[in-house]
Amino acid sequence: MQADVYTARGNGRASSPSGASTGVHEALELRDGGKKWGGKGVSKAVANVNGKIARALAGFDVSDQQGIDALLCGLDGTENKSRLGANATTAVSLACAQCAANERGVGLYRLLGGKKIPAPMLNVLNGGKHAGNGVSIQEFMIFPLYFPTFSESLRAGSEIYHSLRGIIAEKYGAQATGVGDEGGFAPPCRSTDDALALLERAIGECGYQKKVLLAMDAAATSFYDAKSASYKVDGKRLSAGELSDFYVSLAKSHPIISLEDPFCEEAFQDFAALRARLAGRVQLVADDLTVTNVERLAKAIECGSLSSLLLKVNQVGTLSEAISAAVLCRRNHLGVVVSHRSGETEDASIADIAVGLGFGQIKAGAPCRAERTAKYNRLLQIEEELPSGGFARASGIVL
Repeated sequence: MQADVYTARGNGRASSPSGASTGVHEALELRDGGKKWGGKGVSKAVANVNGKIARALAGFDVSDQQGIDALLCGLDGTENKSRLGANATTAVSLACAQCAANERGVGLYRLLGGKKIPAPMLNVLNGGKHAGNGVSIQEFMIFPLYFPTFSESLRAGSEIYHSLRGIIAEKYGAQATGVGDEGGFAPPCRSTDDALALLERAIGECGYQKKVLLAMDAAATSFYDAKSASYKVDGKRLSAGELSDFYVSLAKSHPIISLEDPFCEEAFQDFAALRARLAGRVQLVADDLTVTNVERLAKAIECGSLSSLLLKVNQVGTLSEAISAAVLCRRNHLGVVVSHRSGETEDASIADIAVGLGFGQIKAGAPCRAERTAKYNRLLQIEEELPSGGFARASGIVL
């Protein structure tokens, strides 16, 4: 949903995305239910924005982001934004931030103090809940790291994406080049190794070996069976220990540098054990485990469960709360990957947030469709505005 904020000196507009693969501990996205819009309508959340939130924010200083977000949290009064809806609070929080930046005549990234453009993880091959091809692993990404500028990194990613289309058409037929939720292809691969091999072939055909590495989002909660405490991957039932062995084997066989959500959303110790096994080789990213929530993040840090946090503003409901999670990561020498959602909009705020936070990594999907390319185009604009380009390369990765 979209929110607009107006002041005497400017205005701001922002939209809240939605996720197909969501953690149970995320802030609640308020939907209407019923028959209209298939139950996915947001008129209740819109009414909250135009009613309670608008009245509370009238006359407020738009530059006081922490004050605005504290007011939203207090007005909601629940732990998971279930009264106002995280879709309502996220849109308003980001719109206020955009308005404050517009009042000053600068981009939001400057308001946040950022000067570092992130390296992009591009989800070019989909499985799990983002596709219907039977592959359990949800996202297979290319990670163009070793380039002098963001624009060259993005160009390499785009070239690989189009090469991959041709490879898939050749192997599986043109009908297999349809795309999933985030713009990645969803061919009928038989195994995780098959999917990774497709990416390596595309990278090789474009001549980018060693410059472009691989990343995966397992989204393991989606293929975890609580009754048997096992995971179903590539047609096999695996225990947590066996799944850990599986990931270690993949990391030895393929140039994987980042792995997200390898276990279910409560498996703090399994995350920690795998992180220790992959230390120095693979970044372990927590998403469903931590859901951009400071309390869950603190527990994950205490357990040693992650090397980087996946940051999604709508998981927690306000920009200030998301920034607090990033600050906690910085204090503990951890990385942050600013991320889109599967149900994205054309709002490009996360591009500015990624530059503003300065951790050097962003997930925004494949170079396909406007809701994804809007983020990349915004980063290209920012690159032109920064004197040195400000590309982070691999500096944000914590192994």
